Amino acid sequence: MTEEIVILATDAPLLPHQLKRLAKRASLGMARTGSLGGNGSGDIFLAFSTANPGAARGDEGGLASLQALSNNHIDPLLIASAYATEEAIINSMVAAEDMTGNKGVSIKALPQKELQEILHEYKRLTRVL
Repeated sequence: MTEEIVILATDAPLLPHQLKRLAKRASLGMARTGSLGGNGSGDIFLAFSTANPGAARGDEGGLASLQALSNNHIDPLLIASAYATEEAIINSMVAAEDMTGNKGVSIKALPQKELQEILHEYKRLTRVL
């Protein structure tokens, strides 16, 4: 079982509850790769926004002005969260190299040609390179 840590960053002006919704969509991207979180899997999903950088300080009176995207316009970001997570997981698998782990255990990287053929067969890759 693998443990995933997904961090989603955006410059979209989202409120805390919207960022929470965005982070939850990362699990859909993980599922698209065939991985399902289980009891004790330790998956962590975080999302933050760089919008409204001065909102925490406020003005001299302690009031802060900020912008927020309405919930009616958040769907593209929720979809992007799932797709970006899927893409990141696949990229990490493709970029992996052979390594030696704990206690000398040898871990082999995915065979690139076979992986491309499988992704192509299941219409996850448009062409085999």
